Amino acid sequence: MGSRVAERMLTWQTQLARRAGVELCLRRVLVRDVGKPRMVEIGRELLTADAAQLLDDPSIQVVVEVAGGDEPMRSYLERAIASGKHVVTANKVVMANHGPELLSLAAEKNVDVYFEAAVGGGIPLISAFRTDLQANRIERVSAVINGTTNYVLGRMAAEELPLESAVREAQAAGYAEADPTDDVGGFDATYKLAILGSIAYEIRVRPSDIYREGIDGIEPVDFRYARELGYAIKLIAHTQRHPGRVEARVHPAMVPLDHPLAQVEGANNAVFVEGDLVGQVLLVGQGAGGRPTASAVVGDLIDLARSIRRGVQSRPSFSFDDRVGVIPMGEVVTRAYYRIRAEDRPGVLAAVGQVFAEEGVSISSFIQKDAWVEEKTAELVITTHPTADSRLQRARERIAQLEPVRAVSSFLRVF
Repeated sequence: MGSRVAERMLTWQTQLARRAGVELCLRRVLVRDVGKPRMVEIGRELLTADAAQLLDDPSIQVVVEVAGGDEPMRSYLERAIASGKHVVTANKVVMANHGPELLSLAAEKNVDVYFEAAVGGGIPLISAFRTDLQANRIERVSAVINGTTNYVLGRMAAEELPLESAVREAQAAGYAEADPTDDVGGFDATYKLAILGSIAYEIRVRPSDIYREGIDGIEPVDFRYARELGYAIKLIAHTQRHPGRVEARVHPAMVPLDHPLAQVEGANNAVFVEGDLVGQVLLVGQGAGGRPTASAVVGDLIDLARSIRRGVQSRPSFSFDDRVGVIPMGEVVTRAYYRIRAEDRPGVLAAVGQVFAEEGVSISSFIQKDAWVEEKTAELVITTHPTADSRLQRARERIAQLEPVRAVSSFLRVF
């Protein structure tokens, strides 16, 4: 990603200067290894492994950070802001965990922090919330906001691939890192939802407040059953207002096929926003890969340069109310899908139904799939009506303990 940003700044100087109204000069590039070969030709005199050459140089007005991770990047950004430098960052981890503090410091120092690239890749989300939607009370935000997992789930659905094979394809296509844990485990989407929720509601939403579940428990057969029931399976990041609190959760979910989020394909991202004035808004764009992120970073840089030229702060001030909390997942009301492997004999359905009844869970649909004759087992596919997630989880645990049940092979929430 850093190479993409540097390449655009070095090869597009005339166009960038025309759009920004000032010349944008790349003065220093901080790297770990100055001698390492790079995909973009950067003059050796621009490279340094010493952060002080950027952070303490009074002639540098803007620090662009695309390295990622918490430390030392948080400290570098804080140091840059404290010395009066503007910041453009793509760092979702830092902005999710420390964004309010950095934005507060920036306000004190009368500098700007731009972080469009930290959330939606090539989708202009932050600017939409802070400009186009600022007259609205945002009621809910639902998103497919990790391009890697969307690509992986799409390949699993289309080719009935196991997760490991689909991840390898994503890595070969350049959409997944060598270690895909942040994506597959839902961590990346959680950081992004923390930023989105904080901006949308003007409250402090921390990543640790958000319920998180990855896609590693999904099997190819679940996509087939989902289609039969009229759903797609997506990793959903969802937040919405409730009286005095907000809901914030990231997990795989079955999404109705006619919902816009179900139709997001490949490595694309999509964010579905509902405001009290504007109604429903859908923002779609490429999410995974260096190009869309570099687009957002350089776009922020152009906007920031215009602001500096005019001598004004471009961004409205941010405020975050710490008094509004996040609802525990157990209290969230949702529907669920269960895939249960059980012995094919009389009384099994009655036993499962009794557990649901005792937990106050109402069944919406039930399908019994073909039995495995050799093993004398069958699969029960059940969806429920809305109820508290804690009840759904207790039912899941109790069903798994029934004598004729081999396993609750899959549990997904229905969006």
